[in-house]
Amino acid sequence: MKRSGTKSGSRPRAAAPRSKSQRKSPTGGAFKLSSTRRAALLALLLCTMALSVSVPLRTYLSQRGELAAQDDKRVELSQQVQELQERKAQLSDPQHVETEARARLGYVRPGETPYIVELPHQQAQPPPAPTPADDGPWYENLWKSLTGNGQ
Repeated sequence: MKRSGTKSGSRPRAAAPRSKSQRKSPTGGAFKLSSTRRAALLALLLCTMALSVSVPLRTYLSQRGELAAQDDKRVELSQQVQELQERKAQLSDPQHVETEARARLGYVRPGETPYIVELPHQQAQPPPAPTPADDGPWYENLWKSLTGNGQ
């Protein structure tokens, strides 16, 4: 029996040895990985780097916002402190305290006679007396006042 593709009694011929530059690696280039695996590894590396940078970046941005809010609050509080210091300086003057006590609280010195002037108020006109047409139910009175029949 003959084998197909070989001559009877002869051995298969060995391939000629190739130089290193001519050999093709079955797995590909660097680290013996195929190009698809290299691309997947690169994508995984990029995602890992992006995630490791995103968390501190988000924290940094939120802290910047908080810092700006605290700075605004500090400015507002320093303005309040300035106003309160001015008010304290005013209240340390006895003449100013006396003036406010007289105006706001109505205080008088011993021996002074206080006078309170009350202006007469306009007296409110009394409500009109009910007319004889007001003896019906309220909705009839309302209807009459709207249509003008109740005059």
